[in-house]
This record gives sequence, structure tokens and C-alpha cells, in this order.
Amino acid sequence: MNALTCNQSRTECVFGRFIAALLLACALVAGPLIATPAHAVPESFADLAERLSPSVVNISTAQNVNTNDRSPIEDLFRDLNPRGGDGAPRRVQSLGSGFVISADGVVVTNNHVIEDADEITVNFPNGLSLTATVVGTDPQTDIAVLKIEHDAPLPFVSFGDSDASRVGDWVIAIGNPLGFAGSVSAGIISARNRDINAGRYDDFIQTDAAINRGNSGGPLFNMDGEVIGVNTAIISPTGGSIGIGFSVPSNLASKIVDQLQNFGVTRRGWLGVRIQTVNDELAEALGMDRAMGALVAEVTGGGPAEAAGVEAGDVIIKFDGRDVEEMRDLPRMVAETEVEKTVRVVIFRKGKTQTLRVDIGLLDEGAIASAPAATVEPEEGNETVLEVFGLTIKPLSDAARAEFGLTEEVSGVLISEVAEASIAAEKGVRPGDVIVEVGQEPVVSPAEVEAKVAEAQSADRKSVLFLIESEGDLRFVPLSVSQ
Repeated sequence: MNALTCNQSRTECVFGRFIAALLLACALVAGPLIATPAHAVPESFADLAERLSPSVVNISTAQNVNTNDRSPIEDLFRDLNPRGGDGAPRRVQSLGSGFVISADGVVVTNNHVIEDADEITVNFPNGLSLTATVVGTDPQTDIAVLKIEHDAPLPFVSFGDSDASRVGDWVIAIGNPLGFAGSVSAGIISARNRDINAGRYDDFIQTDAAINRGNSGGPLFNMDGEVIGVNTAIISPTGGSIGIGFSVPSNLASKIVDQLQNFGVTRRGWLGVRIQTVNDELAEALGMDRAMGALVAEVTGGGPAEAAGVEAGDVIIKFDGRDVEEMRDLPRMVAETEVEKTVRVVIFRKGKTQTLRVDIGLLDEGAIASAPAATVEPEEGNETVLEVFGLTIKPLSDAARAEFGLTEEVSGVLISEVAEASIAAEKGVRPGDVIVEVGQEPVVSPAEVEAKVAEAQSADRKSVLFLIESEGDLRFVPLSVSQ
């Protein structure tokens, strides 16, 4: 028994030496098998927290509200409110977080922290309190810039490169959760490029570092002490941290901060298109090898895209040298582009790619631009049934316009009926919608629609691409021709 054990041990020892020699040889030839991490697991965050905390501030706001606006829960405690009865104004205070980015007192926080505030006070960990003025706000990204004045330089931190951050990197959050000033929490980056349906520029860093109410506007630091995110939102059924927090990445936030400092408002680039997602079915209908890019559903009249020759039905696959992998990539790319810059835009049109040069305009987020479509008055005719799609279509006559409330600017073929459980119904097509194009060609009669569908079938296409106008909005809808 002892001899057998000894023999096994010697065999294992020899085998172990062989493996070690093999690994060493691989390392000498191909380099290290495992990349050295940028930062090892820290023994403590104490030094980092001590260095950064003086620049992280509490944001205290106050505003007058009417007691008639109280919630039902507040009404339960109205007798405990010494500030007046029903209808009397009362002073409401709230707390958030922020951080100083310059010695002369520029402070970054969230827009929702200071929105509608009458007074804003910035409180430092050493007890210093200074009144702040608003430099500018951007509700779209929930970023706000404040300015405070002091007779001595203030401690500050700097933005880092959020694009250099990787999933799994250590991060720390410092802020004012639930009113507990100077709280430090640590975790990792759980994900990047998160879309949480907060707005059209969603590109959040997700972290499991504890973030609670009151952390809003505070910084998310990397291990070099650089701000790589502005803590903005959490997902929680309880209202407290469950390890799912979101930060605006610094590469987006810093650009907004610069614009707010320089102009008082954001100056986003404007392309002048309305776009939609390219899924697998749309990609097949368009003749693309794979689903990617942003499909142009509508081009704004007088906009930069129209001037450059962009057309509805084009798929934007590259913008200013960067691939547009998903539709949601394009709005961020355009918004971040310098106004009046000329960029190259690669489009996919009718089976071929081509490059256009677009002079980026200035986005007016309060304006809604539209262009009237060409009007073609068709002859009256009988209804046509496209059984393969479950559609009944007819010419867009004056009577049809009156029946469905369509303006003279709408041109195409009217969808008068949609069969229940049909392919079209599943795609959200409804009676009163108008077929503007089929196969990226304009149509004004049922016969033209039938001809385009027949062409697709004869070409063994799996689906036909319809451009549908519904309640003033245009969208591309691929409808399968297979039974």
C-alpha cells in the first residue's frame, strides 16, 4: 500500500514537471498565457477613497410647492406639517450628489437632482457650504453643470476614458445615499452600453457597486481615481440597491459638460432622418447579408441628409468612419459630432453600397420638421385583395381620405381592411394605413402594388418590403410572401 502510494506520487511528480516545462516553453514562444490585469484585487480602497472624497459633494436643493400637490401618503401626516394647511405653500428640500471638476468651482451632477430648484447648496465633506448657480442642464442625458465661488482653490477630480473600461474592472462610487454623506461603495463594471429606455442616447455603464437614492449625480471612479461615470439610475423593486446601478459614461458626460460650460446649452449634431431597426427579416427583404445599420424611414425636408442625397429606404451602415452595428448607435454618433463638420456616410441602397458626404447640422430639439409628400391623385377603382398578406387595398381617393381622415399630402395606396391573424395584422398594419412604397419603389395604385409583389415572388424573395404611413409616421414593414 505504501509502495503503491509512493509510485503514484513519483509518477505525478514527473508528470507535473513535464507540464511545467511545456507551459514554460509556450510562454517563451507565444508570450504569457494569461494577460496581466491592469489592477490586481485591491487589499483596500482606503487610500483611493481618502484622496477622492474631498472632491465629492452633497447637493442640497429647496423649492416652494403647493400643499394641494401632496400625495395621499403625505395627506396622512398633514397634522404633523407645521408649514400650513391645504393650499399653503411649503418648502421642500432634497439631497443628491455631485463632484467638482475644476479648482475654480465647476460642479457636475444630475439634472433631476437640481431640476425646478429655487436654491442649490453645495456641501463639502469639511463642512464648507456654498451657494451654486446653474450653468446649464441637459435633460436628455440627465447632466447638469453648476458653478460655485470660493476665495481658495477647491479640490477636484478629472474625467477618465470610459471606453477604456472593461466589464469586470473594479470601480468605486462615492456619494450621499439616503442622506449619509461621504459614503463609499465598491464593485465592478457589470456591463457596458446598456439601453434602459431612459432616452435616445442611452449608453449606460452598469455596476454592482451599491448605489441608492441620493447617489444620483455622484461619480463612479476607476482604480486610477478618474471619473468614468456619473451615477444616474438604479433598478430595484424595493427602492434600495440590489446591485443594478447605471452611470452615464464619462466620454458622453464630458462632452455635454464642455458644451454646457461653453454655450450654456447642448449643441448636438443633426442628420435629419427618422430611422428604424434592421432585423433579420428586413435585412433579407433589403438584400443585405446580415442585419446591421439604421434603416432610413423618412428624410426631413431641408435637412443635411436630404442635401447629401440620402433617401428613405437607405441603410446607414457606417458614419464618420465608425460601423453602425445597431440602429441605436447612430443617434449617439450624430449627436456627438461637431456641428458643421463634413462626414462620410456609407449607405446600402438597392443591393449596393455608396458613400455620401454630409454637412452635419445643429439639432433643434424643440422643433419638429416635416416635408409634404408629392400628391398624386389616382383614379377611382375597385378594392384589391392581397390574400398572401391578408390585406384589402384600394386607390387613395377623396372619399377614402375623408373616410380615414387622411390629408392631401399623403400619397400611396390605402389599406381598407386587414384580416385577423394575418401576417400584416401581426406586424401592426391597420385599416387606414397607406402603402407608400413596395420594394423601395413608390406606388399609387393597387395594380402597382400587385406587380411589385409578383416581382418579389418571381425572384424567390422570402418577403416584400412595404413602406407604410400610419397616423403621420413612416415605417418599413417586411411582409412574408411564403404561405
